[in-house]
Amino acid sequence: MKLTVVGGGSTYTPELIDGIAGRRVGLAVDEVVLVDPDVGRLEVVGAFSRRLLAHAGHPARVTTTTDLERGADGASAVLLQLRVGGQAARASDETFPLVCDCVGQETTGAGGLAKALRTVPVVLDIADRVRRVAGDDAWIVDFTNPVGIVTRALLRAGHRAVGLCNVAITFQRWTAGLLGVPPDSVRLGHVGLNHLSWETGVFVDGVDRLPELLADHADALGGHVGLPGSLVRRLGAVPSYYLKYFYEHDEVVRRQHVEPPRAEVVAGVEEELLGVYADPTVVTKPEQLSRRGGAYYSEAAVQLVHALTGGGGAEQHVVNVRNGGALPFLPDDAVVEVPAAVDGGGAAPLPVPPVPPAFAGLIAHVTAYEQLALDAALHGGRDRVADALLAHPLVGQHAVADRLADELVARNADFLPWARGASGKGAR
Repeated sequence: MKLTVVGGGSTYTPELIDGIAGRRVGLAVDEVVLVDPDVGRLEVVGAFSRRLLAHAGHPARVTTTTDLERGADGASAVLLQLRVGGQAARASDETFPLVCDCVGQETTGAGGLAKALRTVPVVLDIADRVRRVAGDDAWIVDFTNPVGIVTRALLRAGHRAVGLCNVAITFQRWTAGLLGVPPDSVRLGHVGLNHLSWETGVFVDGVDRLPELLADHADALGGHVGLPGSLVRRLGAVPSYYLKYFYEHDEVVRRQHVEPPRAEVVAGVEEELLGVYADPTVVTKPEQLSRRGGAYYSEAAVQLVHALTGGGGAEQHVVNVRNGGALPFLPDDAVVEVPAAVDGGGAAPLPVPPVPPAFAGLIAHVTAYEQLALDAALHGGRDRVADALLAHPLVGQHAVADRLADELVARNADFLPWARGASGKGAR
């Protein structure tokens, strides 16, 4: 099996390689190809990845290339983990919304829209090129944010794609520790959208242990997701840590006005990691990688690829997949993040219990925004950008949406062909 990683020069990549090297899943990988336009990073990450596999005694070879077609030719699965514009664009996403006292974040709100506008056209071009050389049977696994919007774009274009996020597996591993049970024995009642999800059940051997967790560990659960334990207990579910941008919007903005953006922190961690990776004596995953983010990404990705490439019978994974009626209050072509049965034929959402109105309303609201965001990413136009922002619950006022739209377009014009001329501002 050939596995291709687009964005292979990322400091995330050794997480994935470590998952393969650990053989926690019998994924029979013969070759991992790292594709990236940054030759310097590619060489450093590629060499370290080879040392990781060799130290673990894994026979797979690691190759590197800047040529997408060469890297994807003959691949069984292609993982997308790219960042258009790098950490500099992320820093912009995390700061420009603050001019209107709106949350600055790279995957939701105005910052998330900016990232979607830069990313969707690039990912669709990559996917088309991958399909030409790898064939219709190759799977695309998207880890690139905003995962829900990007996956919806891929599916709408007819690609064989599944979106992946590490929120669910991180919570699964953490709650297994609280309960003192093996992680693989925990099944989550996970429902929502990417970065807008709740855990409505924590099942061990078919028994829902969430009531016990809420009764005994509400403060710990709240601390884990950055919200008060009393709120978690009242909700009767555990929101993902991205819900703090909605449930504590003003407090988050207050902190963002005085704290350095996450992009600055990550840039420092990345510089440190690349220095560690370049040390030829380092042959195991460094501790600093835990500060990069993406915990358990390797396990989630390896397990998902194993299922998609026919590694066994149907497996259950929390993924981003076409709704298809799983949440009846959403359009069928919306992309939801729910448990799904995954095998060589793809991912099919499992039945979802009725969603409480407090969650369903927000899910429907953000889904409508995501549809408008995708339209803006596909067709361009300043007014489409403003309309998407007006529909987002973290913006929602026309004067704010207009100001943020102008700021977003100006800051990202180099990445948006339609915005480079005077016609971009008024274009529908």
